Amino acid sequence: MTTSTLAPAAVATDPAARTTPHVTLSAGLSQTFSLAWRALKTMQRNPEQLFDVIVQPLLFTAMFAYIFGGAISGSVADYLPLLIPGILAQTSLTACMATGVKLREDMDKGVFDRFKSLPIARTAPIAGPMVADLLRYFIAATLTFFTGILMGYRPGGGVWGVSGAILLVVVAGWSLAWIFAWLGTIARSATSVQGISMMIMFPLTFLSNAFVTVDTLPSWLQTFVKVNPVSHIVTAVRDLANNGTVGAEVGWALFACAVVIAIFAPLAVRRYSRSV
Repeated sequence: MTTSTLAPAAVATDPAARTTPHVTLSAGLSQTFSLAWRALKTMQRNPEQLFDVIVQPLLFTAMFAYIFGGAISGSVADYLPLLIPGILAQTSLTACMATGVKLREDMDKGVFDRFKSLPIARTAPIAGPMVADLLRYFIAATLTFFTGILMGYRPGGGVWGVSGAILLVVVAGWSLAWIFAWLGTIARSATSVQGISMMIMFPLTFLSNAFVTVDTLPSWLQTFVKVNPVSHIVTAVRDLANNGTVGAEVGWALFACAVVIAIFAPLAVRRYSRSV
């Protein structure tokens, strides 16, 4: 009775026998930026991918200000310092949703099958497009402030306060995008990713202090609003843009962003590695 063994050549060509090659940190960063450049070129060829970060800030800022400004604050001008940071949070969340949808579409098209066969860092195919999305968050935040200024908003924080607020929104958007990237790896279709993302986005945005002050809400709802991470981000943006102050809320917002990344980035990468 003889036993057969797998020849060395067969081991080399057998996908099941391969091991993931070690990728250095510098190589992983280079691969991430290469895939980020690929995503930017895709945006250039498909400019409709930027519609949500170009049209939505203009539309929502004007619509919310003129509809709710008089009812909530007495005038549009008095409502803008409260509204603009809320619109920033809503826009960044909406932009994050596209991350999971595009990820699921690429996985369904087999793009990530090709990436997985290459000797690249496992994080690069996910992190690359997310780095490219930093441009989308920056465009959305800048246009929101620009629209508010055209409508009469005068941020008391000045240039540095507004710059800090934009930077905070970009960081928050990138961190929250990991949640939707994880959803993109576990959902069965891009449509389901979009549906689940909407169910997450609306409670986080509207059950926060984005559009109204906390003390106007029922006591039972105030409890949730105060622990909602979006509320911390909105308050931090208000402190920066309206007053130019770096308070405790900025620290809490950055801490919440770090926690989200620490939890959902490994989950997204692990699920991606197993599913493609």
